[in-house]
Amino acid sequence: MPQVTYIEHDGTEHRIALEAGKSVMQGAVDNAIPGIDADCGGECACATCHVYVDEAWLAQCGTPGEQEASMLSFAATAAPNSRLSCQITMSPALDGLIVRMPEAQH
Repeated sequence: MPQVTYIEHDGTEHRIALEAGKSVMQGAVDNAIPGIDADCGGECACATCHVYVDEAWLAQCGTPGEQEASMLSFAATAAPNSRLSCQITMSPALDGLIVRMPEAQH
């Protein structure tokens, strides 16, 4: 299974194996990783699963769609490498993905 590393704002790392086809958000929720609130349950309706994609993985993760970009506009600390983790679907091509969480999701 592909692996993803979640890095909390304080630098704490969590590396998990995540089944292909699951979202990066669902991996965080299923593994009780702090820093991903996922208030809307992955419906791209709240921006509480905001992450910063490591620069080396930006191209593989693609660009935000229109709805995701709209939701990211509500994230207080959005940056060019911001994504909603509910919109990143794990695949073998993303094995080794690194995402960082903001200090807060609201």
